[in-house]
Amino acid sequence: MATLKNLTKSFKQFRNFSSTTTTINKSVIKEGYKQQSLDHNLQRFNRGGDGDSNPKDRNVHWVFLGCPGVGKGTYAGRLSNLLDVPHIATGDLVREELSSSGPLSKQLSEIVNQGKLLSDDIIFRLLSKRLETGEGNGESGFILDGFPRTVRQAVSILAMIKRRHVQEILEGVTDIDLVINLKLREDVILSKCLGRRKCNQCGGNYNLATIDIKAENGSPGMYMAPLLPPAGCESKLITRSDDTEEVVKERLRIYNEMFLEAMEMPLAKLACMSQPVEEFYRSRGKLLEFQLPGGIPESWPKLLHALNLEDHDDKQSAAA
Repeated sequence: MATLKNLTKSFKQFRNFSSTTTTINKSVIKEGYKQQSLDHNLQRFNRGGDGDSNPKDRNVHWVFLGCPGVGKGTYAGRLSNLLDVPHIATGDLVREELSSSGPLSKQLSEIVNQGKLLSDDIIFRLLSKRLETGEGNGESGFILDGFPRTVRQAVSILAMIKRRHVQEILEGVTDIDLVINLKLREDVILSKCLGRRKCNQCGGNYNLATIDIKAENGSPGMYMAPLLPPAGCESKLITRSDDTEEVVKERLRIYNEMFLEAMEMPLAKLACMSQPVEEFYRSRGKLLEFQLPGGIPESWPKLLHALNLEDHDDKQSAAA
């Protein structure tokens, strides 16, 4: 609860601050962050004795990263159900705003349909609204999906140190203790995005694509079965407006271009730019790289193993 409240404050103050250019040096970036190893972060989450403790008591503050279409929402949503913490996806927040005909709807529509990145200000406005709602409903902990997307979003708030907001800002930022970076072949991502469908009646998500890549030249093969809808939904399937080949390729191009630039930059310069945030969290021992080996049947058990959550999943299944 306290973390959600502090993050909400951070988002509100960032909106007023983000238009100001501030130089952030290495000492500022490191302020408030503990150099903890990834193993330590996982152990801290799993130290609930025999695993019977309520996940809400473990203060789950996780982030899912990965390029567009990799499956962040799928796996973040599954972990959300397993651990009983809210899954907050910026993509869902954007789509909700688009369907609401609110004040941001037209602006968002133009940006999304072109495959461009949303501005920090828009993202923070949507997240602030969502966190306030969750706080009012008594939510505790979170799994963020699609945020923070850039280093600027992750560390610009720290620049407020120079504006005397240090304590309340750092309390809301430093509690993110694990970042899961999903990775998948780009040709598979393209096929998956083009195969995505949604039932406009029940809201169910499906995928018509069959991925069948043969192993060759030392590279492993990959198979993903389609996730087909029930007969009652077949005639009601719709495609997201941004799931066209042109838009998906543009989103991937922007992501890859930003990532390559980020790899060549010193950390101090990187922090002042809108670059992918993977290196930022890797340097703090908080990044878990996870290569998806296939579809959900193949990937889900291995992800649980990487997170030391197999026992928790078994106990939940037995209880059901």
